[in-house]
Amino acid sequence: MPKSNKNATICRFTTGGALAIGLGIALGGGVGCSSDPAAGAGAGAGGALSSAGSGAAPGGAPAAGAANGGAGRANDSAGSSPGGAGSSGAASGGAPTAQAGAPASGGSGGSGGSGVTVTAGAGGSGSGCTRELLKATVDSYFKALAAHDPSMLPLADTLKFTENGTASKPADAPLWKSAGTLKYAHSALDTETCMSASEAVVPDGTTDIPVAVRLKLVNQKITEIETIAARKGDYTGVTSNTAALAASKDTIGWEEPVASDKRNTRSELISWMTKYFKQFPQGVCNTTSTCKRIENGGGNFVCSEGAGCAASSTSTVLNPRLVIADVETGLGVGFTLFTGGHPDMHMFKMYGGPVYAVSAILSKGDSTGWD
Repeated sequence: MPKSNKNATICRFTTGGALAIGLGIALGGGVGCSSDPAAGAGAGAGGALSSAGSGAAPGGAPAAGAANGGAGRANDSAGSSPGGAGSSGAASGGAPTAQAGAPASGGSGGSGGSGVTVTAGAGGSGSGCTRELLKATVDSYFKALAAHDPSMLPLADTLKFTENGTASKPADAPLWKSAGTLKYAHSALDTETCMSASEAVVPDGTTDIPVAVRLKLVNQKITEIETIAARKGDYTGVTSNTAALAASKDTIGWEEPVASDKRNTRSELISWMTKYFKQFPQGVCNTTSTCKRIENGGGNFVCSEGAGCAASSTSTVLNPRLVIADVETGLGVGFTLFTGGHPDMHMFKMYGGPVYAVSAILSKGDSTGWD
């Protein structure tokens, strides 16, 4: 695919099922590829989904390979905005295999960033927010959802809830009326913002669907619930594949701790996702050569298909409304309204510098409900 032909780029994403519908823009950059602090990380809704093991399940992620283009980790300058990419460094050779190690606390990193909410509020790590608290809240959430009983949860009086961009009370939302017992979930846990972000497979009546859920805690009460429920016809780029989404637990190891010497900093994780969105589809940098992406579990696309890693730009293609990071597991998560009217959550896995996996969940809606 000629990267100099913008129309060809869009065509390739469209026919490949990636999320470049209607975009006629090719901008660029990524961690290790930019020195523009305003550019951050990130390219569009379809990221990189690849595995650190061998083989691949249909719609899942094949074996990890060498870092794409030798892009290195960005400098994590003290006090710098996580939207900044920093200067490039040396790439780690080949695919790191260490995926285990003693858990460590989340890394440091700046707060804020151009258009990105990353500041910890009350209920953050300074107020006793822990990984155990976040994980227990996620587990409780899906049990309450299956029971159709929000009263099982520690909901704040100020709770804001949305499903596919529509604000309501949880009990009035479609999924809270139809959900069955959770089939699968993996989560990123950000103790600095006291937020979790989960990708899940949930029965919607008799049909399993991909679901994304973000929870925010303040003083151990849930103050924000953002839900993306991807039903048939909500996103036509690819066919949903809930089996492949569940299989990614083994092929990717989303929740497996990254060895301490392979962990990226908080600002590096946030920067990658920020630029990925802001410069879509030319911000797909620092991915492994075998990096794949899935969208609602489907697709199994090569990360670089129809995309590129260009220089930094001050333009913004997609607004990275919110980006959170889980340093211990190497997970970054970003939220945006994707082109064509799709509330969108992206999750990616990074360790040792390169990105090995990205999974997007998209539904249909005129707004995220949080912009």
